[in-house]
Amino acid sequence: MANVKPSIPKGTRDFSPLEMIRRNYIFNVIRSVFEKHAYLPIETPSMENLSTLMGKYGEEGDRLLFKILNSGDFAKGVDFNDENTNRLATKICEKGLRYDLTVPFARFVVQHQNELSFPFKRYQMQPVWRADRPQKGRYREFYQCDADVIGSNSLLNEAELMQITDEIFSTFGIKVTIKINNRKILTGIAEVVGAPDKVVDICTAIDKLDKIGLENVCAELAERGLSEESIAKMQPFFAFGGSNEEKLDQLRKVFANSEIGMRGVDEVQTVLNYVALFNLNSPIELDITLARGLNYYTGAIFEVKAMDVAIGSISGGGRYDDLTGIFGLKNMSGVGISYGAERIYDVLNELNLFPAGIASPVKVLLLNFGENEEKYALSALQSLRAEGIACEIYPDRAKIGKQMNYANAKSIPFVVMAGEEEMNKQVYTLKNMESGEQQSMSIAELVERVKSLL
Repeated sequence: MANVKPSIPKGTRDFSPLEMIRRNYIFNVIRSVFEKHAYLPIETPSMENLSTLMGKYGEEGDRLLFKILNSGDFAKGVDFNDENTNRLATKICEKGLRYDLTVPFARFVVQHQNELSFPFKRYQMQPVWRADRPQKGRYREFYQCDADVIGSNSLLNEAELMQITDEIFSTFGIKVTIKINNRKILTGIAEVVGAPDKVVDICTAIDKLDKIGLENVCAELAERGLSEESIAKMQPFFAFGGSNEEKLDQLRKVFANSEIGMRGVDEVQTVLNYVALFNLNSPIELDITLARGLNYYTGAIFEVKAMDVAIGSISGGGRYDDLTGIFGLKNMSGVGISYGAERIYDVLNELNLFPAGIASPVKVLLLNFGENEEKYALSALQSLRAEGIACEIYPDRAKIGKQMNYANAKSIPFVVMAGEEEMNKQVYTLKNMESGEQQSMSIAELVERVKSLL
């Protein structure tokens, strides 16, 4: 068999040790903030039954689901160009890779409802998969970091998620704008423009406003059956300006005869009133064109944009009133937000915001001078590790130059030399790889010196 050049599927990536160290930094920051706000961790399987996933994300979401064959050879002999193949789909595919973490979470809540205390606050940090076209900042396999509260109607939960968002990105040093809207406002707009039955179409189209522009959004609205009159009536909403309060005042006038639109305005006002008590660092912007295309949102919706990098949203979420109802558990409202680890990584990398020392987690390398010296060095290795200092000994008795190059390649800041001379004097020589300074000292002094320098 001819050699096949190794490769991975488009839209997926390998991660080097440095990349993993940086990714773990992202996960650790987000996890620490979640736990500070009393969210508890869960995990769900990578695959779910298609009956769980299908129909929850809108028609576009359904098209982006990765479906899994029931077994490796289940489709053997099937002609996938045959027009009847679609009828076979449900027989050969009953499972799919999860598209997001929210729908599996709703399934989890229903399945484990008797084991949970409500309101239930959970976080989840796992990969999801979408059969999307790979491009910068958009991958087919990527990690989401979700926080949700379910079993509570209080809008204080929305405000807390915005506080969590502000804390996370302030810790990273990323300047962001937190955008907020409400699906009830979008429903009110649909009523006002005379297209109350086209709410989903309107949300799906204007969700692409940043990507394809106003002209193309209007063209898509026409394709989806909105009349020219309705599209014309919608134009003023795209041009709403002023402060959040001014926008809300404009909406109150427009929604004089729309009960649901007015409820949306009142909900946004309540959330903003809560947020004002938190003194956030990040600006909050009411954006009435913010739609978020997922079908299950019913109330507040959020999106987070980085100010200093041209990239899509790096976080988003919203309120869903009856997602669990699809699985048989009615009247269980929830709200959640999701942070995209990949895009956060790209922003931190582009802005050079990763902590300076993060690239060198190993702090000390002990050189290996020979059999007896190795045993002597192992004593120091154990003492350093006992104090929580990440260190290693070079495992082979190689030339010292090669061992030094190894330390440089791994950006290890300190090297310990324990040769025959050190053994005779019962000392160790510590070398600072950046300054070149070196000094001999006892094992106790070595441990204390390294701790103080770190």
